Amino acid sequence: MAPTLDKKPECGDLIKIDRGSYQHWAVYIGDGFVVHLAAPSELPGAGVHSMMSVLTEKAMVKKEELWDVVGTNQWKINNSLDEKYEPRPVHIIVKEACALVGQELSYCVFRGNCEHFVNELRYGKAESRQVRKAGEAVMIAGIAAAVGLGVVALAGALFGGKKKENKNTH
Repeated sequence: MAPTLDKKPECGDLIKIDRGSYQHWAVYIGDGFVVHLAAPSELPGAGVHSMMSVLTEKAMVKKEELWDVVGTNQWKINNSLDEKYEPRPVHIIVKEACALVGQELSYCVFRGNCEHFVNELRYGKAESRQVRKAGEAVMIAGIAAAVGLGVVALAGALFGGKKKENKNTH
């Protein structure tokens, strides 16, 4: 069951919904409603099944009740980029969010996902921390793999070369 709130969302607040392997994002527009960018497979409680949204190129902007979008998932108000960017005026956030409802937009998990969408509305900046964190993890893994291969290659060059020298001297 979704948690009870200590704090009720206010218009313009960003809502982060934990879907297990990723987070879905929406912007609260008042009266219990949110606007969000929903890939075709983005259903409440879809969990890992909605990872298919990674493969889609289009998504629909929807206005739905917060509880319908959250389903049984955990969620919280998350305006963490307020420390980095000045939020736009609430009436602008809500007006622009509502104006987009019903539109089909391009969707890319790396450049245009639901988190990019809500951050663009709140801050005027399309940013996704979950994509950046995933990119950093991939980069670190890539560096570690490159270093590991470099060590193996260096060891092969150092120790493999000595074997050849020993064969040539006999």
